[in-house]
Amino acid sequence: MRMSALRRGRPDDLPGVTGVVRLDHRTKDLTKRLKPGEIAVIDHLDLDRVSAEALVACAAGAVVNVRPSVSGRYPNLGPDIIVQAGIPLVDDVGPDLFNAVREGETLRVDGDTIYRDTKTEAEVVGSGIRHDRESLAKLMGDAREGLSAQLEAFAANTMEYLKRERELLLDGVGVPEIRTDIEGRHVLIVVRGYDYKEDLTALRPYIREYNPILIGVDGGADALLEVGLEPHIIVGDMDSVSDDALSSGAELIVHAYRDGRAPGLGRLERMGLSGVPFAATGTSEDIAMLLADDKGASLIVAVGTHATLVEFLDKGRSGMASTFLTRLRVGSKLVDAKGVSRLYHSRIPGWMLVVFVIAGIVAVAAALYSTPTGRAYLDIFGSWWDRFYFWLQGLF
Repeated sequence: MRMSALRRGRPDDLPGVTGVVRLDHRTKDLTKRLKPGEIAVIDHLDLDRVSAEALVACAAGAVVNVRPSVSGRYPNLGPDIIVQAGIPLVDDVGPDLFNAVREGETLRVDGDTIYRDTKTEAEVVGSGIRHDRESLAKLMGDAREGLSAQLEAFAANTMEYLKRERELLLDGVGVPEIRTDIEGRHVLIVVRGYDYKEDLTALRPYIREYNPILIGVDGGADALLEVGLEPHIIVGDMDSVSDDALSSGAELIVHAYRDGRAPGLGRLERMGLSGVPFAATGTSEDIAMLLADDKGASLIVAVGTHATLVEFLDKGRSGMASTFLTRLRVGSKLVDAKGVSRLYHSRIPGWMLVVFVIAGIVAVAAALYSTPTGRAYLDIFGSWWDRFYFWLQGLF
C-alpha cells in the first residue's frame, strides 16, 4: 500500500467522494450500520449479488474492497451492480487498509486512491483499481473461460458432501421434530436474497388464498415482517435476524455444526427463548427445504434462493454442493417464486366477484319483497333514498 502526503486545498474543495468510513470483514455485518453517503470498506473476494444489492440499498457513497471483487474464478454478479448504481468501486486495495484507517473517521475516494484530508495536506492511505463497466466486462469475459475448472471443483465437492450427508439426504436422519404441522400444506421459504421484495409482492394473492406455512431463513423472517406477514418457523444461524423477528412467536430451528455446536442457541438463551438444533453441513436455506420436505409439505415455494448456475457459483463453492443436492432431493415439490408469480392467477376473476355481489343484492331484495315485513323495510329504504336524492339535487 502506498503511504504519502500531498499538499492540497481545503477538504470541502477536493474532488471525489468524501464520507465517514465503515469497515468490516463481513459485508453483511457492515450493511447493518452503513448509512447513506458513507464509505464502505469491505474484505470480500468475488463480491456476490446479495451483498452488492445490500450496499446499494444502503446508498453507500463509495465501496473500497481490500480484495479483488472479481478473482476470475467465475463471473460473479456483484461488482457490476455496484457500478451500475453509480457507486465508485475501488478494488484490491490490500488488507493493510484495515490497520491504516479507523471506523468513523472521514476519508475521501478520488479515482483509484483513498485519502485522509486535513486543512493543509492529503495523506494517501491506500490505492487500488477503479472499476467501470468496461473493465468489469473484460474481467467477466475472462472469468467465463474459467468456468470449466469451477465445475470440476463443484463435482468433486458434491461427491464429498454426499458422503458426509448421505443419511440426511436419502433417509432424513437427523431432521428434528417440530411442533408446527406441515403435513399436506404449502410451504413458503423466504431467504433475504435475489429479488425477494419483488417476489413477495407478486405472491400476495397466492399467500392469501393458500395460507402456506411461512419459513424465514435468518433475515428472511424480517423480510416477511416487512410485508405484514408473521413467520411460523425461523431457520438459521440466528446471526442476521432481528430480535423482533425472534420474539414474534415463531418456532426457532437453529442451524448447528455436525459436531453439535450451535452458536445461535447462545443468543436465544440470552433473550430467554428456546430453539431446536438441526445439525447439518449445508446452508440454512438448504436445511429449511429438507425440513419442509421431511415433514410432508405438498409444495415448497422458494423466495430469494439460488436457482441458476451463475447464482450457485455466486454463492461460493463451499455452498454449491448442498444447494444442488438439496434441490435434487426435494425434486418436483420445489417451485421458484418467480415461476409461481408468472403462472398463478387468482381462481376467482374480479368481474366474477362483481357479478356475485350484484346477484347477492338482488337475492336479498327478492327475499325481503316476498314478506310483509320485508316490504315494509323496502318502503322505508325507498323513502330514505328519495330524501337523499332530493338532498343531492339541492346541492347541485
